[in-house]
Amino acid sequence: MMSSQLKASLTPAMQKNILVIGGNGFVGSAVCRSAVRRGWKVQSISKSGKPFTTPNGHLPAWTEKVEWHTASAFEPTSYQSLLSSSNAVVHTLGTLFDGGRYKQPLKDQNPLGTVVEGTKSVVNGLLGDNPLERGGPGSYENMNRESAITVCKAFISGNSATSSSTSQSRPGNTFVYVSAEDVFRPAIPARYITTKREAERMIQELCSQSTPPIRSVMVRPSFIYHPHFRPISSPIAALIAAAGGIHQALGGFSPLSVLTNLTRSQRHEGNALDNPIASMNRALTIPPIHVDHVGEAICAAIEDESANGPLDVWAMRRLLGWVQDSEKTSGSASFADTR
Repeated sequence: MMSSQLKASLTPAMQKNILVIGGNGFVGSAVCRSAVRRGWKVQSISKSGKPFTTPNGHLPAWTEKVEWHTASAFEPTSYQSLLSSSNAVVHTLGTLFDGGRYKQPLKDQNPLGTVVEGTKSVVNGLLGDNPLERGGPGSYENMNRESAITVCKAFISGNSATSSSTSQSRPGNTFVYVSAEDVFRPAIPARYITTKREAERMIQELCSQSTPPIRSVMVRPSFIYHPHFRPISSPIAALIAAAGGIHQALGGFSPLSVLTNLTRSQRHEGNALDNPIASMNRALTIPPIHVDHVGEAICAAIEDESANGPLDVWAMRRLLGWVQDSEKTSGSASFADTR
């Protein structure tokens, strides 16, 4: 815990003022919790403007230390004043399934409804999506890409304006985008990951060209779980971990490893991605990750100015002090995310 003396000794430039886009959501709330523990000033925007609540409707104590605001990521004027006082912005909005119809039963702790909507989305994804529905509200293009780019542009605009008015740069400003590992195909349509990668590229380009430059970080979590906030996610994570352990033990003799090697030269969606078998292989190679560890890794990346660009699960674990570089390459790192 940071002492009051240390807090008082920090200059304003050293203190972190963080704005979380979607701070009352699953990942966003984990970022807020971690930032509050660090003594940072934390602000959140969402459509409702309501604070995070547990599935039982309880307000955790840490929510009292977050400023909750009603705003739309697509309307920068609704949160521009918050950006001007922030030196770090974390974008956590996104949808795993096009349209996002699975989110309400998931939020309501309705396992049957979640399974039904999730199954419908998986089937639709395997059959192929309707091109006419692309880009609409709740779509991959809208939630995963355009919302992030809109917020990033607004942050850059505010950053440049403040620097011009003060004749000083604002070093240390950071934009964090919650992307994803490519581990969900073919159950999840390729558009889920292609829109994430398009957002990554645009954010990196925008931030590098801004004046002054803004450090951009794209975290790529794998399957995210929490035993209490999303109970249905824990057994899925356990199954992935168990299958991954067997896959790791078999090494190159694993059926998926063999198929991946045989189809390595095949590409998907205009050479943007490798084939779905490679994605399935990664799902059994990259461990699931607890949502609290995602939040901690994001805050650690904001603190560590050497963190830049895409950060996969292994890089996130290293930020948390879990594994060394040599452990990943040697295959001795633990598959399960159990800490």
